[in-house]
Amino acid sequence: MAGILDKERIVAPKNFNRWLIPPAALAIHLSIGQVYAFSVFNEPLTRIIGVTESAPQDWELTTLGWIFSIAIAVLGVTAAFGGRWLERVGPRKGMVIAAIAWAGGFLVSALGVWVHSIWLLYLGYGVFGGIGLGFAYISPVKTLIRWFPDRPGMATGMAIMGFGGGAMIGSPLAVNLMDFYSGPDSAGVAATFATMGVLYFILMIFGAAIVRVPHPEWQPAGYQPEQASTKKMQTSGHVHVDQALKTPQFWLVWAVLCLNVTAGIGVLGQASVMSQEMVGISAEAAAGFVGLMSIANMLGRFLWSSLSDYIGRKATYSTFFVLGIVLYAAVPSIASAGVIWLFVLSYLVILTMYGGGFATVPAYLRDLFGTAHVGAIHGRLLTAWSVAGVLGPVIINYLRDFQISQGVAPADAYSLTMYIMAGLLAVGLLCNLAIRGMQERHLMDERQLVTE
Repeated sequence: MAGILDKERIVAPKNFNRWLIPPAALAIHLSIGQVYAFSVFNEPLTRIIGVTESAPQDWELTTLGWIFSIAIAVLGVTAAFGGRWLERVGPRKGMVIAAIAWAGGFLVSALGVWVHSIWLLYLGYGVFGGIGLGFAYISPVKTLIRWFPDRPGMATGMAIMGFGGGAMIGSPLAVNLMDFYSGPDSAGVAATFATMGVLYFILMIFGAAIVRVPHPEWQPAGYQPEQASTKKMQTSGHVHVDQALKTPQFWLVWAVLCLNVTAGIGVLGQASVMSQEMVGISAEAAAGFVGLMSIANMLGRFLWSSLSDYIGRKATYSTFFVLGIVLYAAVPSIASAGVIWLFVLSYLVILTMYGGGFATVPAYLRDLFGTAHVGAIHGRLLTAWSVAGVLGPVIINYLRDFQISQGVAPADAYSLTMYIMAGLLAVGLLCNLAIRGMQERHLMDERQLVTE
């Protein structure tokens, strides 16, 4: 079995069609994108014992909230420390490990529901699921970049778009399965976890089975790497993952991603309540607004990353920050004027840039650090996501509560937050403008490349 997973066994012939690779990446990312839809389990998990309503022994929402937080935290740690290993073993082995961990997390969680143990849920979806998330998120990145050296932004955008869209499949799937399995004695959650674990395992193994790495002598027809390295701040060499952390470019890109995600994720987490309080729409309309934001998040991952192949990564991120500053600063006035359609449009554009930031950053890293260690470097960079995942919601939630405690009306409680987000984006713009091409002294020499 191990031989089938070896990197050497998945080298494609020279005439292999590279367009067979994006479906492999999509199969992985559509599966793990379910994490964005985990909230559909929260309410049913509060009535596992009571079934129709919460019983005194049932879990509370605050207790259940840690499941998602643990999964995202473990994702970041796994990506940071597992990226170097994935560089050595190749994408198929990484995808298989991800499938086992992700599906296994669902099965352990199902057991946790059956025996009513919150610690098994933390271990299952949180730890095992988080490990699967980390390996699955970064496994396809380097492979896609190597297959599409002429359009790396578009390639990574296709896969990471799947992560953004996974919730659009996972949410209705989970709801329908819980309806199917529910009955007088069960809320249907345990059986749903088990079923989804099996389905996602099959889909992810399919992705692992069809993934290939390019032949060493392969390159796209008409592609001239010498010309490519002279434009859009592309390095002509490669930087080792350990050396990358010693460069200012890594930490500037880290700050760029962190600040872009901080602004977007804070809004994404409170979109429903915020829209109801700022412009007074109904709960039903707010739910539709959240759905539109998910679509914008998904489409932005493909559209912005594809555009970056033509205008460059630096210009793309500069657009994110300049346009974001304008929109965040304008939203309080738009809300006060009651122009709902413009309020919605502003946030949809913001969410396209939130998603686009995730999808464009692997290509940015490829331009700066080369392809030899781009997967491992991307894994280390995702710690910026972990920080932003805490920072964004904290800014939104705590400032809102503080404003309201000071007598500010709920409709106006987000104004200060929006101005702070605009300020963070201004800092991100300065960091992006400070990024320069890689200095020669950081590049790996021929001896290092041979031993890699």
